[in-house]
Amino acid sequence: MGVRNQVRRGEGDLMGGLTALAVVVVAYTLVASKLDRWWITGPMVFVAAGAILGPGGLDVLPLSLTNETVVTITELTLALLLFSDASTVRLQDVEGDAGLPRRLLFAGLPLTILAGALLAYLMFPGVGWAAAALIAAILAPTDAALGLAVVTNKAVPVRIRRALNVESGLNDGIATPLVTLFIAAAAAEESIGDKAWGLEALKQIGLAIVAAVVVGYIGGKLLAFARERGWTSGVSEQIAILALALLAYEGAVAIGGNGFIAGFAGGILFGAATRGRLEEPVQFTETLGLSASFLVWSLFGALFVGELLTHDLSVRPIVYAVLSLTVIRMVPVALVLIGTHLRPATVAFMGWFGPRGLASVVFTLLALQEIEHSGGGMLLQTVTWTILLSVVLHGISAPPLAARYGASIAKAGNIPEKAPAGEPRVRLHDLAGRHSLRGQQARETTSTTTGESAAGTRPS
Repeated sequence: MGVRNQVRRGEGDLMGGLTALAVVVVAYTLVASKLDRWWITGPMVFVAAGAILGPGGLDVLPLSLTNETVVTITELTLALLLFSDASTVRLQDVEGDAGLPRRLLFAGLPLTILAGALLAYLMFPGVGWAAAALIAAILAPTDAALGLAVVTNKAVPVRIRRALNVESGLNDGIATPLVTLFIAAAAAEESIGDKAWGLEALKQIGLAIVAAVVVGYIGGKLLAFARERGWTSGVSEQIAILALALLAYEGAVAIGGNGFIAGFAGGILFGAATRGRLEEPVQFTETLGLSASFLVWSLFGALFVGELLTHDLSVRPIVYAVLSLTVIRMVPVALVLIGTHLRPATVAFMGWFGPRGLASVVFTLLALQEIEHSGGGMLLQTVTWTILLSVVLHGISAPPLAARYGASIAKAGNIPEKAPAGEPRVRLHDLAGRHSLRGQQARETTSTTTGESAAGTRPS
């Protein structure tokens, strides 16, 4: 009876915490627009709520970093977002203006990881090369939701917004295989994992691709086939896409593959199989992912930030976090943009707005499951400080810097920041703030004679 009462009490405490969190969600939705005008973003609100309600505060959310509920929620959230993002973002849609996203993704991302790994290896004594590379890979993906004003402010040229959007929509999926590889290497390096870590990582990636082909491509073809014959409804298509996203992740895990790689690759193959004709029903999966991301940010505040507050202040993780958000991101971006003839202000603007967010939180949880007892503490502190600083600094700097930068570009006249004449526009894409962008894209007008959208004109 005593054990049963303890279980009931624990469940009651959790329900009380979730109820308090639901109240925060309702309160935020009622004043979200006003908070935006005060430069207070959703991630800021929910990180603060989590820190207050979590173990470091009121302790009404009795969870831990190793709690299965926490891990499941965060993993499924990222899986849904990876699938929905990948199914609707395609570089070929940018046509002749794909140069900037390609530079950021296929040159800037590897350089950022390399620079971050080198700095981590030098700054943290005792950290091996694999753990250093893991820290860098975890912190490499960007999350445009933390600086949403940058990609929704029509004063910023559409070409720049588009490049940052495509980058944030795809780089987490591209980084996932590297994170998987470095987690296996770090565990093996510290004698707590499989010595054949390379083969194990390759097996996970290979099985994930198999699951992606079966679920993403074949599933997409079947759904498109049924839709063409009028066998589906709007609601059934939404449910089918959600089920495919979950199946890609869970199916890969069931056969020993990496669920995130399967979700990302499955989304790409689903988009190819359906030829992008199911973007509207994909929004249902995106909405669920967005809603779950609020909970993930609360868990980040409750567990990551709460854990940080219970430790003595360490200077090195803070210094690394500052360098990660500045030098480690901005220098590679500047290098890969050489030859584009973009203004120095544009290069600095694109380099600064590389916020770290949801993907980094999930990758950290995955890493802690493998290296929690040997180096996990330093990793947790470093990642937490980086994300926390990003939430605050990118959130408050996005509106004023976007407005100021957009005004300076508008005065400059005919410059490379504006897309070449005659190029088609591609809709803006954002990892978490997707619905506000969709609404904006529907309102924006495009001129094929000047090659500029409303995003490239002087703000009123």
